[in-house]
Amino acid sequence: MGEAVGILEVFGLVCAFMAADAGCKAGNVWLEPFDKNKPANADSLPVPLLVTIKFRGSVSDVEAAMEAGERVARSLTGVVQKHIIPRPTEDTEKMLKLCAFDKS
Repeated sequence: MGEAVGILEVFGLVCAFMAADAGCKAGNVWLEPFDKNKPANADSLPVPLLVTIKFRGSVSDVEAAMEAGERVARSLTGVVQKHIIPRPTEDTEKMLKLCAFDKS
């Protein structure tokens, strides 16, 4: 099992970049590739693209990164979901590598 992961899903790519930047400055973390999702109700959302930021590091650093990232995201377009997994399983580790941005 690896480092903790903080998963922060936000509205829009610009918001994701801003939240990721704030999180990386707040804690000693690194990022897994962003992921994206365009849900069926995309037209009714504030921004039609959901982006997932995945912070990795110690639990305390991930908590600091998540707090900073969430604060920035809420000031922009908003947060959809947020979770911290202190010790992801091997199968979860594999799923964290998935990235829809790699798909056409």
